[in-house]
Amino acid sequence: MTPIVENLVSTIIPTFNRPQMLQEAVASVLAQTWRAIEIIISDDGSTDETPALGRALEKEHPGVIRYIWNNNRGAGPAREAGRLLARGEFIQYLDSDDTLWPRKFEVQIQALRQKPECGAAYGWIRLCPEDGLPIEKPHKWSGRELPTLFPRLLADRWWNTDCPLFRRSVCDAVGPWSDLRYSQDWEYDGRVGALGTRLVHCKEFVCDQRHHSENRQTMGRWLDPVDRVRFFNSLYDSAMKAGVTQEDSELLHFSRWMFLNARESGILGDALSAKQLINLAVQANIGASIAIKCYLYAANIFGWKPFGLFTEKIRSIVKREPGKHTLKQSWMESDFGKS
Repeated sequence: MTPIVENLVSTIIPTFNRPQMLQEAVASVLAQTWRAIEIIISDDGSTDETPALGRALEKEHPGVIRYIWNNNRGAGPAREAGRLLARGEFIQYLDSDDTLWPRKFEVQIQALRQKPECGAAYGWIRLCPEDGLPIEKPHKWSGRELPTLFPRLLADRWWNTDCPLFRRSVCDAVGPWSDLRYSQDWEYDGRVGALGTRLVHCKEFVCDQRHHSENRQTMGRWLDPVDRVRFFNSLYDSAMKAGVTQEDSELLHFSRWMFLNARESGILGDALSAKQLINLAVQANIGASIAIKCYLYAANIFGWKPFGLFTEKIRSIVKREPGKHTLKQSWMESDFGKS
């Protein structure tokens, strides 16, 4: 176990073939008004000039920046490699294409000191489009004062990776990052929520999320069916541990989302994953179990892929709208001033 250094903030930055943005992300940490910092750059197997930059930054800031190179396994394992080296009382995860506001650590540590029962502090996210001016209002639901991650985490990942500052004790309790190529951050947040972690809200901007067209670690189609099962099982299990019930509208939304992914998994040719997801959808939404079980029965008779393609064709013809249990996601709403 790495010894914990009081007041120190450990910033863990996973990166892959992104030298310019990495340099800007690191600069935003070095510019923090809170000076007790360390930066761990965890390279996910870069093949360009990123490793040279990482070693140069380490040499330029000895004792503050540490660079490590890992085999390419995705953002989750890269963050985990950095977490295992972190010495700070507080943990900051920072994606290498985003940046922090200078007072982030100062503001959030003060908030956590004032609320010792809280395990994470979060503030406003500013969205920065590639072609256009920054949007000067909180992105997603970062403008809302929410006491816990659940139940809203079942509807959407309503903050981003850079937004919260965690107590080290929370990250130690959560355990290792998943190796899911997509949504490993959502799955991780679910386990944070499963602990009953209380949140404290800081009513000011703390980070910039940059939308861009450069290389991303999660480019391509979303999770393969087997990994969808892993993701939904983990998030559902975390929600149950957090005390989410069938009375929560977010759980009904989540059930419908799993049913959608069950149909998609069947179309992709993975009947086993489709069945597992449907069974989980039934478990999450007993009220809809008859309709879902009818789909399961028909898919077993006609075949998952043919029946899935047929039902999707019917849906497109009738132009069926999302059901009443489908909630708006956080990025669809204007967040400023809402509570």
